[in-house]
Amino acid sequence: MGAGAGAVHSGGQLGYAHLIDPTPWYKNSRLVILNFWVFLLLITSYSNGYDGSMMNGILSLDFFEDFFHHPQGGKLGLFNAIQNIGSLLAYPFAPYITDFFGRKKAIFLGACIMCGGAALQTGSQNLGMFISARFLMGFGLTFAANAAPLLVSEISYPTQRAQLTSCYNSLWYSGSIVAAWTTFGTFFIKNNWSWRIPSAVQALPSVLQVFLIWFVPESPRWLVSKGRDAEARAILAYYHARGNDNDPLVDFEFTEIKEAIEFERTVAANVGYKSLFMTPGNRRRLRIIVALAFFSQWSGNGLVSYYLHAVFDSIGITNTTIQLLINGILQIWNLFWALGASFLCDRAGRRKLFMTSCIGMTLFFIMQTVCSARFAITGSEAAAHAVIAFIFLFYAAYDLAFTPLIVSYTVEILPYAVRAKGFNIFNFTISVAIIFNQYVNPIALAKLTWKYYIVYVCWLGFETVYCYLFVVETKNRTLEETAAIFDDAEDTIKTKGARAAGLTDSNSLDEKDEKLHAEHV
Repeated sequence: MGAGAGAVHSGGQLGYAHLIDPTPWYKNSRLVILNFWVFLLLITSYSNGYDGSMMNGILSLDFFEDFFHHPQGGKLGLFNAIQNIGSLLAYPFAPYITDFFGRKKAIFLGACIMCGGAALQTGSQNLGMFISARFLMGFGLTFAANAAPLLVSEISYPTQRAQLTSCYNSLWYSGSIVAAWTTFGTFFIKNNWSWRIPSAVQALPSVLQVFLIWFVPESPRWLVSKGRDAEARAILAYYHARGNDNDPLVDFEFTEIKEAIEFERTVAANVGYKSLFMTPGNRRRLRIIVALAFFSQWSGNGLVSYYLHAVFDSIGITNTTIQLLINGILQIWNLFWALGASFLCDRAGRRKLFMTSCIGMTLFFIMQTVCSARFAITGSEAAAHAVIAFIFLFYAAYDLAFTPLIVSYTVEILPYAVRAKGFNIFNFTISVAIIFNQYVNPIALAKLTWKYYIVYVCWLGFETVYCYLFVVETKNRTLEETAAIFDDAEDTIKTKGARAAGLTDSNSLDEKDEKLHAEHV
């Protein structure tokens, strides 16, 4: 992933091709530092990924099961769902903290709360303490997870923005991998530290953020929105132009940000949640991001993410060591596919990845259902092994789009004024979908076994049709240009930004815009 001209693909971002520093990013010390800070933000996703895999792991541990008296049914659902209930209660506050106090302070607040939750979870002496700790983890995660991807998208170097923002959700699996292999290792500890150690490790990224977040640059877009133009321009110059305040790229970015925010503030009047329903463009955005939020959790992946042990039990794989081992390998497999798709998002395009993902998931989940049915009817060991194979193939398809793209796509199609609020609705929808899954899945699996999979097969067919009809292409555009696809303001913002950078060949701009517009329509 270079910062140089090679990172700009054919039909690349309007105006940037002539402005990008040709030096590879890893030879530019400022970009190396910037990407280090971006990585600190990306690991916010670790906590969420860690949780699902940790619960899968510790629910397979005898000492955990004995300590909490073998939770089943609704109690088991509450164990998993309580984190998302905590997230739900934080959603009304998170976007206002993010927009009023800034992205960095929102992340700091969330990290502090999560540190407290992890400490309480590690030291839990009863069911009430454990549930309270998981509630705190969810409550704090909402503040950090609302702000971190916004800050990633708003400080990243232009040619790296899409890939890095896509990496945010892909690194969900980094936490999942650590949790899977931590619980696999602590399985051999024959006391309650077999589940207390995984609980403590969950706090690792939050501890780093508490101490290091103050060194991360604040969002230039947030600074401009608060009238702190000089600070915003200084950050753009320092990290994107080696400190040259007069660099044409800085002129382009700063003017584009300034014009977009001013337009949204004075013309579009985007204020509050109500604005998300007031214009056709915002309603189109909302229709897409709410659907993608549900799809990301209701594609059948929730069965494996939180109840893998139950799936394995249903196909006769009951050995705890084998369950933990397969879980650990699956998380590495997921990270490989998700990160690979993250770096393809500008080459292949968002729409193509979404469609490939939906078709692949539908096909492989059908095969998983068929093989599960064969095992239930005949007890075939080969059918059970085939179920495992199709779980891996299903996740490869899922990871092409619904891991890397749902966050980055949501962030980039929202204009600045409603970005935090729109992203908050996206996260809220995910939590609602997860809570439903966590309560319904264990009950439905126990009563219907493999027949429950048929529900997801039908839903995946609906997802495929929906994405075909409504997901639009956004590759190779700036944040302002991408958000403007849904509005009539696109040409105004784009042209002003280009003129500020000294690109006055209007014929060339019109030709490029017509080409890009044709791709998106």
